[in-house]
Amino acid sequence: MTRLQLFDKIKEKQSFLSVGLDPDIEKFPKHLRGSSDNIFEFNKAIIDATKEFAVAYKLNTAFFEAHGSKGWEALEQTVDYLPDDVFKIADAKRADIGNTSKQYAKAFFETMDFDAVTVSPYMGEDSVKPFLEFENKWVIILAATSNSGFLDFQDLMIENTSEHLYETVMRRTATWGSRQNTMFVVGATRTEKLITIRSNYPEHFFLIPGVGAQGGSLDLVYRYGRNRKVGLLINSSRNIIFAGDGPDFAEKAREAASDLQKQMAGNLAKNPN
Repeated sequence: MTRLQLFDKIKEKQSFLSVGLDPDIEKFPKHLRGSSDNIFEFNKAIIDATKEFAVAYKLNTAFFEAHGSKGWEALEQTVDYLPDDVFKIADAKRADIGNTSKQYAKAFFETMDFDAVTVSPYMGEDSVKPFLEFENKWVIILAATSNSGFLDFQDLMIENTSEHLYETVMRRTATWGSRQNTMFVVGATRTEKLITIRSNYPEHFFLIPGVGAQGGSLDLVYRYGRNRKVGLLINSSRNIIFAGDGPDFAEKAREAASDLQKQMAGNLAKNPN
């Protein structure tokens, strides 16, 4: 999916919602826990219930990989089931030496046809470049994450500079690709940093986790993080997919996604593109 297509989809749906598919079997409704195909059944129900409101889906590969070949098969089934007009994110946090990254990129961009993959930039340019060689595919760089461990490394000041480590990462990685194929992960719990980050990267998309369960505010993220064409994908996982734990879990997920979309539409109405 191209940058323009993503902008158009946001405008069409009046939404910049990414639904996070983190299928934790221990949190499934009881009637699904014993099913041999429960991961895909759960995902299918969530997708059917939320696709009206979502422009993207972020599949956290750990929740699939934990189940071995069964989980990997469910991952492939889920990707194949997603509507053609949504942005498909593999939240895999990959990157390694060049030839290994090339295989990771093939796995997610060719074998499973994701639109984007999250990448850890710690190993440097040669570990990220192979992901950027695919046309109309996106690399989503971990920059300022929403977890408490952000303070351990990402927020450290670089000696003899005025930059934090995450700022150096963003500045350097922004030159490896372009606004057409590179996004940044910026946690919703980092709203105090969003003004500066957006001013430094006015045209890049940001993938924003942490709204809801982790305490991030959608309204604040929109206020400080948007650009002239929104430029945001706000991801919500647990607050949507586990909004209910009974037979009506999909309907509860639909209600939660609808509530977020309405809030997003309200924000968009205040600042029309």
